[in-house]
Amino acid sequence: MKNKVINLIAETLDVDKAKLNEKTNLVEDLEVESLDLVDLVGAFEEEFGVVIQDKDIKGLQTVGDIVEYIEKHQEKDA
Repeated sequence: MKNKVINLIAETLDVDKAKLNEKTNLVEDLEVESLDLVDLVGAFEEEFGVVIQDKDIKGLQTVGDIVEYIEKHQEKDA
């Protein structure tokens, strides 16, 4: 799961996968802006079949947060 998330972030934001790990912070480390975040959320929803609630987006700050969220909600939604 982590590798799929990292690959998707790298592809969507056009960043080097080598710069990404579970502790990578989207805003602080990658300087992700709100429009990029919208693109990322859409990519995660499409790739993993989850719905990411607007209220939850703010809590998804690191790659690890995203992996954890997707794993938790895939189980619930499946």
